[in-house]
Amino acid sequence: MSNLTKEPVNEKLNRGLKIGNIQLDFPIVQAALSGYSDWPMRVIAKRLGAPYTICEVMLDKFLVEIKDERKKNKHFLHISDEEHPVGGQLMGAEPEQFSLGAARLVKAGYDIIDINFGCPVKKVLGRCRGGFHLSQPDVALEIVRRTRDIVPDEIPVTVKMRRGIDDTQESRDNFFEILDGAFDIGIAAITIHGRTVEQRYIGPSRWEFLREVKEHVGDKVILGSGDLFTPHDCFNMIEQTGIDGVTVARGAIGNPWIFQQCRALAAGKPLPLPPTLFEQAAIIREHYDLADQLYGPRAGSLMRKFGIKYASLHPNFKEVRDAFVRVREKSECFEVLAQYYAVDMPGKYPGNDIHKAQSSCTPG
Repeated sequence: MSNLTKEPVNEKLNRGLKIGNIQLDFPIVQAALSGYSDWPMRVIAKRLGAPYTICEVMLDKFLVEIKDERKKNKHFLHISDEEHPVGGQLMGAEPEQFSLGAARLVKAGYDIIDINFGCPVKKVLGRCRGGFHLSQPDVALEIVRRTRDIVPDEIPVTVKMRRGIDDTQESRDNFFEILDGAFDIGIAAITIHGRTVEQRYIGPSRWEFLREVKEHVGDKVILGSGDLFTPHDCFNMIEQTGIDGVTVARGAIGNPWIFQQCRALAAGKPLPLPPTLFEQAAIIREHYDLADQLYGPRAGSLMRKFGIKYASLHPNFKEVRDAFVRVREKSECFEVLAQYYAVDMPGKYPGNDIHKAQSSCTPG
């Protein structure tokens, strides 16, 4: 990383991040991750240094209709004291129902309500949700307005966007209409993913667009998202674009240590070594215990997808990944740990990008 000693970067890292009336001590947070950022994942991230996490996106219709007494649904709204502040992310099509869903997230105890205008999944777009709203500024801003009106003033409302539906001029104009309108309504912060909806996750995220957005909005709070897999990426995005913070999404799945590593570097310490196999196994067991508390017998099959991601830090990645693929029950998960994590040895950074991480992530 070039010039991490530049004053603006260090100032931002030391100042933390303010979202409405909520002050975070660090500007690198965990994003909402559909199918992943449930209570166990959020708690693990928090324990390893994430100052703020956001739950997996929930549909407004589901939230309006969900019954508190239905045990099979209780995990969607589960929050514990240790994870505050925590954000609840919402997605939907119709403004009135959207606002009612936001009210349900407030009732559940979420500290920040996040509006999803960024999801690029085809079935979501086909139902006029997520990133689809970037094509209809009037509806998008009505959702923002109704949500801000129904959510108590002391609870910040934020928005997640992509840089547009596509790269046409019309899409660009719509983006800035929504961006400016949302801030005028009273949105506390906006997260921008540097890809278009059309791109989904293909091709690079355009960080230069984030710089343009930050220059456009001035002192309003902008967070960045897209292609954040190492501490190097997180610091580079802040340095190159001037944004106020970043939200780590896919880079946090199976690697919650990324927050711990970012904090160490920001404090002027060397990049921590990747977690050893014993350290990895301890967190996997801790994660499983949390999942067991929340899901009961279903925890085994649900933990399989996390085990597959945790395997990326193991020196025998492919073999361990394949072993986790076969996990269906608790005993099978712990058999994998007994077989592949019984002898301590150094782990590796995801993607084995050790030299890049060590040489590029050292703030002065």
